[in-house]
Amino acid sequence: MQIHTVHLDDFSSNDYHILGIHTPLENYRLAYLLNTHLQLRLERCTNDIDFKNKDYEACFPLYEFIDCETDNSWFLIDNVYKTNIKSRTEGLFTESEAKVYLIPEKKRVDYFLKLEGGFTTDKANEINEVISKIPQIMTSYYIETDTLKSKEFLIF
Repeated sequence: MQIHTVHLDDFSSNDYHILGIHTPLENYRLAYLLNTHLQLRLERCTNDIDFKNKDYEACFPLYEFIDCETDNSWFLIDNVYKTNIKSRTEGLFTESEAKVYLIPEKKRVDYFLKLEGGFTTDKANEINEVISKIPQIMTSYYIETDTLKSKEFLIF
């Protein structure tokens, strides 16, 4: 029997761009504002991005819009998930609240906007300019995907 090895690089494609967004808004409110200002139709996906570990489970809500006319896809995903972690010792405080990050090296980013398809870097920067002008958003910026250590978590 022949053994096939699958490498993560086989699934990774660099035909996407990532924008980091800082805002105190809830994800549904941010999706509404992006829909309004960018003429999108971001909708909540039925399946979230789930991670399980021996200490915690994390569930990151995902919004998507697939533009059939241009074959472009837009994904909005939370970077932060608050969870309760059970300690291994017994006592009064056996659970503590902790934050789990989708991309741990970008802890200051609240949301990621992933742009797939025919987007150029210039187009991603234009979208970033529109987003940064929304009053409820503190800041947004372009993230080089090559600098991310945990970019495999953005493959969905």
